[in-house]
Amino acid sequence: MKWSFQIARIFGIPIRIHATFFLLLLFVAIVHANEGGPAIARGLVFILAIFGCVLLHELSHSLVARRYGIKVRDITLLPIGGVASMERMPEEPRQEFLVSIVGIVVNLVIAAAIYLWIRGTGSVEPLRQLSVTGGSLLERIMMVNVFLAAFNLLPAFPMDGGRVLRSLLAQRMGYVRATQIAARIGQGMALLFGLVGLLGNPFLIFIALFVYIGAEQEAAMITMRSAFHNVPVRDVMITTFRTLDVHDPVSSALQHLLEGYQQDFPVLDRDQLVGVLTRAELLDAISRGNERAPVGPLLQRDVVPLSPDDQVDAALERLRSQNRTALPVVENGRLVGLLTLENVGEMLMVYNARMKGKPR
Repeated sequence: MKWSFQIARIFGIPIRIHATFFLLLLFVAIVHANEGGPAIARGLVFILAIFGCVLLHELSHSLVARRYGIKVRDITLLPIGGVASMERMPEEPRQEFLVSIVGIVVNLVIAAAIYLWIRGTGSVEPLRQLSVTGGSLLERIMMVNVFLAAFNLLPAFPMDGGRVLRSLLAQRMGYVRATQIAARIGQGMALLFGLVGLLGNPFLIFIALFVYIGAEQEAAMITMRSAFHNVPVRDVMITTFRTLDVHDPVSSALQHLLEGYQQDFPVLDRDQLVGVLTRAELLDAISRGNERAPVGPLLQRDVVPLSPDDQVDAALERLRSQNRTALPVVENGRLVGLLTLENVGEMLMVYNARMKGKPR
C-alpha cells in the first residue's frame, strides 16, 4: 500500500503503518493539549493500545490463513483499523469460518482477560457504567475490544461477520450463491445504517457507505473468480495489439495511444520481449518534453510474462498485486498475446449476460 512503511516483522509477516496514522496521533495530541502533558500521554497510550489489539486481531487472521497455505503479504495499520493483505480467502467453508472468526475470538479473549484482571484487583466499575470514553485505561481498552468484536460480527462484508455468514451459507449452496446472498444482506444492513444515520448519527452514514461498497466489491470479485475459474489465459488474451521496438521514440508510442484502445505496450529488442511501456510512463515522458527520446530507458523491465496455459484467476491476482493493467503473454520465447484488465472486464460482461439468460 502506498504511503506505508514497515515497522516490524512478526512471525515472518511484515507489519506496516500508513503515514496517515500519524495524523491520528497528532489529532489526539491536539484534543488533549489544553489538559497538559500527562493527558496527552494518556491519550496516545490509549490509541496505541487500541491499535495493538487491532494488530493482534489481524495477526490471528493471518496466522490461521497461513496454516491453510494462503500467503500473507503484510499487515497495514491505518487510522480506521488494520488490513491483512492475503493472496486470497479460502473457499472451503470450514477454513473460511476459522480464518474469519478467530479475530473476533481474539478481541473477546483480550476483553475477558482484562475483566478478570481488574475484577481480581477489586477496581472494576459496574458493567452498566463501563464505556469506551469513561473509566480507567484498562476498562476502556476492554470496552474497545468488546466493541471491535461486536462490530466485526455484523453479517456484512468486509467485516468478519460477512465472511462467517458466507462460510455457513456455503455449506448448503454454491460459493458464488452464498456470496451473493451474504452481500445482499450486508447491503440491506448498510441501507438500515444509512437511514438511522440520517435521523441523527452521521457516523452511521460513513459505516453504511463502507459496508455497502465492501459488499458490492466482494460480490464482484467472487463473480469474476467464478467466471474465470479453470479458464486459461489463451482464451481471454488479445492477439491483435501494438508493440514497440526498444529504439522507437516516445512519439511513436504516443501515436499508437491516440490511434487505438491500447494503453500498455510490450517492448521488443530483436523480437524478444524486454519490458512494457505503461501509459503512466509514457505521459510522464511527454510532460518532461522527451517525445524524441527512445522508449528503452523508460520501460518496466521487471515484468514477468504470463504463459497461455496460466489460469486467468491467478493472472488477475498477479495484475492486482503488481498494480498493473496489462501483462504480456509469452509462449516458447515468443510474444503471443496481451492480457488486459479492459478485455477481462468485457469478457466478464459477456459472462454476466449469459448467466442472466439462463433459468435459475
